[in-house]
Amino acid sequence: MSSYIFSSESVGEGHPDKVCDTISDAILDACLKVDPKSRVACETFVKSNQVIVGGEITIPKLQDKKTGVSKPLDEAINIGAVVREAIRGIGYINDDDVFHADKVFITNLLTAQSADIAQGVDAKKAAGKKTEEQGAGDQGIMFGFACDETPELMPAPIMYAHRLGRELTRIRKAGRTKWLRPDAKTQVSVEYIDGQPTRIVNVVISTQHAEGTKHAEIEKFCIEKVIKKVLPKSMLTKDTEFLINPTGNFVIGGPQGDSGLTGRKIIVDTYGGVGRHGGGAFSGKDPSKVDRSAAYMGRWVAKNIVAAGLARQVEIQFAYAIGHPLPVSVHVYTAGTGVISDEKILGAVLKVFSFKPADIVKQLKLLRPIYSDSTNYGHFGKEDCDLPWEQTNKVAALKRAAK
Repeated sequence: MSSYIFSSESVGEGHPDKVCDTISDAILDACLKVDPKSRVACETFVKSNQVIVGGEITIPKLQDKKTGVSKPLDEAINIGAVVREAIRGIGYINDDDVFHADKVFITNLLTAQSADIAQGVDAKKAAGKKTEEQGAGDQGIMFGFACDETPELMPAPIMYAHRLGRELTRIRKAGRTKWLRPDAKTQVSVEYIDGQPTRIVNVVISTQHAEGTKHAEIEKFCIEKVIKKVLPKSMLTKDTEFLINPTGNFVIGGPQGDSGLTGRKIIVDTYGGVGRHGGGAFSGKDPSKVDRSAAYMGRWVAKNIVAAGLARQVEIQFAYAIGHPLPVSVHVYTAGTGVISDEKILGAVLKVFSFKPADIVKQLKLLRPIYSDSTNYGHFGKEDCDLPWEQTNKVAALKRAAK
C-alpha cells in the first residue's frame, strides 16, 4: 500500500491578512448594495493601529450620464464606517488591543477604475476591441476542484483545519471563554493510504490569548472543547499529536504583531494545497474579475461532476485573455477516478455550462452583496452560507450530457 501525509492550514478572522480580506470584501459588498454593477478592486494593508485602503472603484449610479463625471465615492459610502464595522465584527474591541475598531487611523487611497480596463470588460464597442460582448477583466488561469473525501466534497485536511478555526471563533464570539482573542491559526496533517484519508497524524492550533492565561488551560481547552468536538472521532487515534500554542505564548497578535495584506491567503481560501492554483486572489474584487468569478465557476463545475458520480476527484482549469469573452482553454483532469473518460466529462461540461464572464455572473447570480460570507474559513465547502457556487443543481443535466 502507498501512503503519505498531507497537511493544510487555516487562519482565523483576526489573522492580519484575513483582517484585510474582511475589510476589502466589506467595502465590495457596500458598493454592490449601492449599485450591483459596481466595479471594485479594493486592497487593504494593516499594521499596528493603521489601516490603508487603496485600489479602484467605479459606481455607475454616481456618474452623470451626460458628462460622465462621477460624484465622490463618499457621497454613497462612508468608507471609514465600513472599515470600523468590519474590524468590530472580527472582534478587535478589547481595551488591550492596539488594533481597535474605534481607534485605528484610516487612510483612503481609492480611485476610479482605469478607462482602458473598463472598455475591455464593458459589453460595448471600443477601438481595438474585437467584440461587443463583456470580456474578462484580466488574463489568467483559474482552477476548480472537488473530491469525495468529505461531505462538502472538499479535501479532508483543509476542511478539518477550517472546522477548528470556525469553532474557535464561535466560542470566542459567544463570550464563553474570555481569554480568547481574534488571531488564530490551525493546521491538520492527514495520512493517506492508497489515496484515501485514514487518520489524523497531528493537529496544530495557535490561538491568541489574554495576558496571564496559563498554557495548560489553553491546551486543555483546545483539545477537549475544540479538537475532540469538531474532528471525526474515527480519524483521531491514540497516536495523534496535539501541538497547542507551541511557542508557549501568543499575547501579541493581529496587526500589532504582524502586518497584513489582502490576498495573501490564497491557499487557505481554496483547497489547502490540494490541486493547483492559478495565483489570483479573491477578496475585494467584483465578479467582472475572473480571478474570482471564474474560480467560483470552477468549483461549481467540479463539485457537480463529483456529485453526479462521474469522478471521485476532479480538477478543472480554464484560461482567459483580457477583454475576450470566451476562455482560451478548458481542461478536465480526474486523476484516473472518472467512470468515463476525461474527454467525455469535458464534453458534458461544455454542453451544460457557459464559461463566458457575463454568463458566469448570470448563472451564479454574482451581482449581489454576498462576498463577506465567503471571506473567512475558505471560499469553498461552506454549505451553511448559501454561496451559489456550492450548489449541486446541475447533477441531472451532467448525467444526461455524459451519456
